[in-house]
Amino acid sequence: MSVRVPPRLLELAGQSLLRDEASAIAALELLPPELFPPLFMEAFNGRHTKTLKAMVQAWPFARLPLGGLMQTPHQEILQAALDGLDVLLAQKVRPRRWKLQVLDLRNGGQNFWSLWSGAGVHMCSPMGPGAEDSSRSKQPLAPLKVFVDLCLKETTLDEFLTYLITWVKQREGWLHLCCKKLRIFAMPIQNIEKVLNMVQLDCIQQVEVNCPWQLSTLGVFAPYLGRMSNVQRLLLAHIHAAASEEEERQVAHFTSQVLRLHHLRGLYIDSPSFLEGCLDQMLRCLKTPLETLSLTNCHLTESDLTHLSHCLNISQLQNLDLSGISLTYLSPEPLQILLEKVAATLQNLDLDQCGIADSHLEAILPALSHCSQLRTFSMCGNPLSMAVMGRLLRHTDGLRRLRLEVYPAPLESYSPWGALHLGRLAWFRAELIEILRDLGRPRTVWLSTSPCPHCGNKTSHDLEPILWPCYMPA
Repeated sequence: MSVRVPPRLLELAGQSLLRDEASAIAALELLPPELFPPLFMEAFNGRHTKTLKAMVQAWPFARLPLGGLMQTPHQEILQAALDGLDVLLAQKVRPRRWKLQVLDLRNGGQNFWSLWSGAGVHMCSPMGPGAEDSSRSKQPLAPLKVFVDLCLKETTLDEFLTYLITWVKQREGWLHLCCKKLRIFAMPIQNIEKVLNMVQLDCIQQVEVNCPWQLSTLGVFAPYLGRMSNVQRLLLAHIHAAASEEEERQVAHFTSQVLRLHHLRGLYIDSPSFLEGCLDQMLRCLKTPLETLSLTNCHLTESDLTHLSHCLNISQLQNLDLSGISLTYLSPEPLQILLEKVAATLQNLDLDQCGIADSHLEAILPALSHCSQLRTFSMCGNPLSMAVMGRLLRHTDGLRRLRLEVYPAPLESYSPWGALHLGRLAWFRAELIEILRDLGRPRTVWLSTSPCPHCGNKTSHDLEPILWPCYMPA
């Protein structure tokens, strides 16, 4: 039988006060700052919009993380908060009690509310983090910052965002609409421009464009990207180039904007059709060393890989993902040079579905064995023989930081028609355990059988990892 927890005295006091909203609003001037958050939560849960509006005007902290209370955007609550801000924005000087600098509508801030709703209240400074000295009153109002995470994924703007954008536009100059994470999914570029025209673009730190754009559409977006000077992580997926004489010019236009991203640390490009033969243009525009480079599911030429291996700004890579790039008919030398260049820093390497056969892997094994910081290594979906897999285990034995290894089932585990033979797989698995036993170092190795290296069939088998030594329950 569950035990019902009785309400705390503070909660009862808040509920009692809110029974008469006029009295609650009148009491705000005398209310200690540490009682504002629990009373705000009571007003929020009870949908006391008049009290919420008044509390926004008297908020005694620098930040109001309203998004942490809204599991889903709530139009009524948002309107009450913005109405409260309107009263303040209409004033020419800062009221004595008002400390608010940031209205945070992102899905976060739960720590703030849980702190003030629990027993930890007495441990906090009465004015809370980021509050200003009350003596600094009658100051001209600086623009208020409104933070929101933008996820643009509908054909039209949703009601919440439409209301917010309209409100911001009508109060231009009084506040700044800020966003650190921008995600775009299948929204017309005209609607995207409407939103971005209202956002402080230099606040954005992460950009994800994951929709089937033509390169020309990316060109429309590029000038906005160029103004996002503090972007650290850029992801582009499914950008297609129409076969035309304009393609080279459009690529040059886009990369000219990437040149402005002086803080870029992570570059992720998935399923592009415009990189083949012109990867050097993208690499030349990098202004700072990358920590993460992910080029996946696309065609690259040997010249592209050569440019990559000689790029000055990849020497400090920690994460490299080239999965889905066919290396079957390309020389292994560029990849070998690349691994040698990043050997001192590389921590995670993904070469899934690259068509790497025995000869290719053997060529890069010496460079791979020098990646002393490597922690995870994945090679699923490559047609490797049992003999070469044994050599792979021996070459990587000296990588003491390696904690996760995911390799394909040996090529001999499949029939000539691509069907997996579980009996053969079990036999080769036992052989790999013997190799690990001889090497003597504790390791965990996963064998993947999806997809089949012959026919690409997406069959999947849940295999136990190979553990050495074998830890048996007592």
